[in-house]
Amino acid sequence: MGGRRRHGGRELSGVSQTVARALDIVGFIAERPRSLGETAERLGVHKSTALRLLRTLVEDGFARKRQDGTYTVGFRVLTLAQQVLDQADPRAVAHPRLARLAEETGLTVHLAALMDDQVVYLDKIDGGGPARLRSRVGRPAVLHAAAVAKVILAHLEPPRRERLLARAGYRRHTPATLTTPEALRAELDRVAARGWAEDGGEDEPQVVCVALPLRDATGAVTAGISVTALEALTPLSELRRRVPRIRAVAERISRDLGWIPKPGPGPDSGSDSDSDSDSDEKTHDRHGTTGGHS
Repeated sequence: MGGRRRHGGRELSGVSQTVARALDIVGFIAERPRSLGETAERLGVHKSTALRLLRTLVEDGFARKRQDGTYTVGFRVLTLAQQVLDQADPRAVAHPRLARLAEETGLTVHLAALMDDQVVYLDKIDGGGPARLRSRVGRPAVLHAAAVAKVILAHLEPPRRERLLARAGYRRHTPATLTTPEALRAELDRVAARGWAEDGGEDEPQVVCVALPLRDATGAVTAGISVTALEALTPLSELRRRVPRIRAVAERISRDLGWIPKPGPGPDSGSDSDSDSDSDEKTHDRHGTTGGHS
């Protein structure tokens, strides 16, 4: 037993093999508490070798020995996990991909996130056209009208969503604005079912937008991205056609934030695309830039 070992398709020895085994143990005992025998069998080593590794992990806080003699993950792993989450700043992570999307489409791209009881714009990249948006980084989005706000609301747990709906105000901005909680709830149900939101001139006249959710390492949606256009230059039907492309970007950003999609269909599953630069989805026909914000 022991000796040279393959890990991730590579043959390891010495220190690298020890590190690989230690990482294997941490993942193994994180699933559920494991005995020494189970751990040794998992690694394919003698119990004495597994015990030395477990003792080292316990001393460094990466493992804990329970009263029944089994081992489970240590609290230091939780500390490191929180540090990773704290460093996953959505704006820093998303900006390069959003800048490429804005350049590719010639449209204005926004990033917004839920902060307390508001959806706040964190980033904005103009696509290079003559029109400019009134939106500003740091300003809140209109909860009952902006597509990026609706896509976040649609994915929240019901208690938090209802708390935000009670704060929405429902002021009419255009003839298309949803002005009642009932109308907004129905729209959010549609958004949750299809996985993306749209603003058909609800926030500003003649300004249209589509938005996709961003998921964090827990799978929760607390942020979203949107692509906005002047309807006269890029109609809503054209933005809808671009949803698969925008979804691919949103999924790549979500992966960068630590999200691991579940296999199979469903809201937590990813598309087959593993890149935000799929040439089949690219379009360079620049219909002009936006005059509103969502």
